[in-house]
Amino acid sequence: MAGAQSAPGLFILRASVAFFARASDTYGSVRSDDIQRRHCISELPVNKELLSHWSPVSRARDCNVTLVRESRVSDTLVDVLIPTLNAGETLQASIESIQRQNINALRIVVIDDGSTDVTPLLLTEMARKDPRIEVLRKPNSGIVDALNAGIERCRSEFIARHDADDVADPNRFAEEIAYLRAHSDCVAVSGAARHVNEYGQPIGTTARGPEPEESDPTRVPSHEPYMLHPFLMLRRSAMDAVCGYRHAYHSEDTDLYWRLQEIGRLHNLDTVLGDYRMHSQSITSASVLNGRISALNSQLAGISALRRRAGRKDIVFPRERLQQFRSARSLAAIFSIGARGLEPQERNQLKLSLAAKLLELSSYRPYELDEDDCRFIRDVIKTPLSGLTADDRAQMRRQISGTAARLAHKGRFVEAAALLQTRDYPIAAMRFVYRLCVPQSVRRLYGQMRNRTFKY
Repeated sequence: MAGAQSAPGLFILRASVAFFARASDTYGSVRSDDIQRRHCISELPVNKELLSHWSPVSRARDCNVTLVRESRVSDTLVDVLIPTLNAGETLQASIESIQRQNINALRIVVIDDGSTDVTPLLLTEMARKDPRIEVLRKPNSGIVDALNAGIERCRSEFIARHDADDVADPNRFAEEIAYLRAHSDCVAVSGAARHVNEYGQPIGTTARGPEPEESDPTRVPSHEPYMLHPFLMLRRSAMDAVCGYRHAYHSEDTDLYWRLQEIGRLHNLDTVLGDYRMHSQSITSASVLNGRISALNSQLAGISALRRRAGRKDIVFPRERLQQFRSARSLAAIFSIGARGLEPQERNQLKLSLAAKLLELSSYRPYELDEDDCRFIRDVIKTPLSGLTADDRAQMRRQISGTAARLAHKGRFVEAAALLQTRDYPIAAMRFVYRLCVPQSVRRLYGQMRNRTFKY
């Protein structure tokens, strides 16, 4: 009986020893080594002092846009922006969910960013049947250019965002308009959404963001004014006031929210507004490279907000930087590109925030960190974490041990060991053992019970 009682403890001890030994042995074997900004007219009481610090935004005329089919409706209340690229499998259901809205006075502006699948044929047929659909086509240059091209066509009081792979509930627009009409201080609103898999089946979780007023660009990583971008609705006057999207690649929504927050209040409805599709082909989930770019630009957007709010010259997000990011071979190289022109204190903040944000993203995105990522993060946190709050410091320690345990559980001991400092091994080993002993289904159920809201 005594032997039976001691068996779990012996197993945990052996597993922990194995974790240390495998990680240590494996790690020991690896190497040691301006486009002019257009004049913006706003119906809002814009803070012109802040506006003067915003960096230029490129417009549709720079992107060779063709108007394929013009909408044949007028006196609309909402312009719906749907950028698409090779979304033939989901596009029809997505647009149909907008056609079924309780609000009929809308224009559906679809921007085809150079699709090579059946998307152009689908759009031609749907626009032929529905005069509310307007189709723009342009050579592929990314979602920022596509969205800005669509904004140029907007004439309605409100602008709504929608993705070509998501589905809106019929009451979505009515709920959002009602809130904006009842709260004149609010310039943009979003809400909650059901998570569905790539086949449109619910997976049992809900995306529900915190109140944007809880954002804080001084935290590590920055606490962003989070809103679900595919379910965003904002006043057109507010979009005009901030002059559209900037080339903060894979974090253009975060950058937009920081700027909108400077002219009015943002709000997340508790109401579920539709289905948010989770799949590995989304931009930020497609690769760890996209994750690195997203992490860097989300944190640059926070630093940009700090500059504006201090009355200093804003950061510029050049269009050509995306190709530079894609050519970079490591997280360190991406950091060097993004840190150009920053002051020493800003560089330090960006480096630390980049490490923390990539750890956060990798915890729920379908990619894993490589060895160079782990080494960069470990070297960053080896330096004294000055300026961090106690909560930020504790969160980083939890993310590091959890990430190492996850990597080790997948057999990626090189990466796990590259991430850890000596003091991190005990807690990482315990979390590794937990993954070994508890089935994934039980861990997933526990996680859903503990917190049924996720940030994406």
